[in-house]
Amino acid sequence: MDNRDEVRDFLASRRARITPAQAGLTAYGSNRRVAGLRREEVAMLAGVSSDYYVRLERGNLSGVSESVLEAIARALQLDEAERLHLHDLARAAGPRTARTRRRPTPPVPASVQVMLDAMTGAPAVVRNERLDVLAGNALGRALYAPLLTGPSFVEGRPANHARFAFLDPAARDYWVDWEKAARDTVGILRGVAGRNPLDRATHDLVGELSTRSEEFRERWARHDVHLHRGGLKHIQHPVVGRLDLMYDTLPIAQAPGLTMLVYTAAPGTPSADALRLLASWAASADAPAAPTTPTTAVG
Repeated sequence: MDNRDEVRDFLASRRARITPAQAGLTAYGSNRRVAGLRREEVAMLAGVSSDYYVRLERGNLSGVSESVLEAIARALQLDEAERLHLHDLARAAGPRTARTRRRPTPPVPASVQVMLDAMTGAPAVVRNERLDVLAGNALGRALYAPLLTGPSFVEGRPANHARFAFLDPAARDYWVDWEKAARDTVGILRGVAGRNPLDRATHDLVGELSTRSEEFRERWARHDVHLHRGGLKHIQHPVVGRLDLMYDTLPIAQAPGLTMLVYTAAPGTPSADALRLLASWAASADAPAAPTTPTTAVG
């Protein structure tokens, strides 16, 4: 992915969404020809020259200091995910010898699979940053049954959240709030692309989804980013019905780039009862088998 284009489009999209009033500026006249702030207004708010900011928005973040990046983040009112994305784009713009080119993500450690299997009361899966599902416990596989058995799953490669969300019609029933799930999914992938624009697998996934899904393509063009750390998921499972689950993401220290995603239900709720029913189904012959993945998951 072209870093200069990414920088240009990201900064322009953030600038376009802020009105002078939101930035605390007085707008004179009614013949403004741009949506949101002008470049010179962002430069003034950030305390840099207009020429310098124009250079940055043209895609040249090479050598920009941390203090200038933070000033621009404040001027554009970036949230945490957007601010981290800006810093990632700046790192990726540096000399290639100075970039940290990520090594291939290691396979799921055997000890992690043992830990997954020991977790019998909570659905848990392991995935990489690209949203490939690489491993899971029995309850996690049961929860993700539509991802593992639907048309977006291709034998020989991992199930993938983004492919499921945009290429499988069942996703709109599975996610109670599909719009949010779709928005968050694209935002996660956008962040991954900013951190490692040289990752061929991410580039190929984005290209595939852009070609096959207009909805993905439209969301990708917005340059929104999202941090996926924890919260609530509302799922309409085809076997046990509605599930309102808490989730947490836990980085796997011995396998950088892999994350364990664990779901829990509040005790005494209908969702807790539904999870117990799902566990019974997971033990049946109808439940999906373990994810079929290559022996080495490329990150």
